[in-house]
Amino acid sequence: MPQPTRLRHPFMGFASVYPLPLLALAVISLLIPTANAAQITVSSSDGHPLADAVVEVYYDSTAANPPQQENIYQRGAAFHPKVLAVPTGSYVAFPNQDTTRHHVYSFSPAKTFDLNLYLQETPPPVHFDQAGVVVLGCNIHDHMQAFIVVSDAPYSAITGAEGMLSLPTLPAGEHRVRVWHPQLDDSQQVWWEGIITDSDQLEVNLELNALPPPAPTLSPLQQRFKDAT
Repeated sequence: MPQPTRLRHPFMGFASVYPLPLLALAVISLLIPTANAAQITVSSSDGHPLADAVVEVYYDSTAANPPQQENIYQRGAAFHPKVLAVPTGSYVAFPNQDTTRHHVYSFSPAKTFDLNLYLQETPPPVHFDQAGVVVLGCNIHDHMQAFIVVSDAPYSAITGAEGMLSLPTLPAGEHRVRVWHPQLDDSQQVWWEGIITDSDQLEVNLELNALPPPAPTLSPLQQRFKDAT
């Protein structure tokens, strides 16, 4: 009579080589991470995850972040992306993908500039050579607003829809951490500040005090200008 087939557990092959106590430890080591990376979760004071929060972590680093070249597009009478984080020294261009002209400007202390009315002829990129928050606007569409956070921190990143960031490996010890969000304050210059270690699971709750941006409505003069262009 044929013998019934016996199912073989994937770890049974190791039993003849390793004693059972060592085998059990090996299995446990596969299931439990050997190290915990630092993680930051940003949410509002009522517990909703916050996208577009900029996180900076300061620690000793011999390598500076190289400047970047980025774009903020104008599409559908809005800036895309709404929040951009770049290292100090980066260049940002502002291509217009709309069929109407835009006039991009900023009066922020970190960078003041003015790109007069243009359509498809994208002006030269703007050099952002000073750290800080740069608030963007359009002289034709008052509701258009975006932000460039120019950072000299060794690490900076923007949260997604889940409000979470997994940080790279940090040096051991405590490090200064800053968090900014467009809705923190009307001045756009207020940061949350705290401390994080190389293995912290840090939860940051922000009280959002900024007024919402104006509704995307056009004045009669703006509507006539839009129709003419």
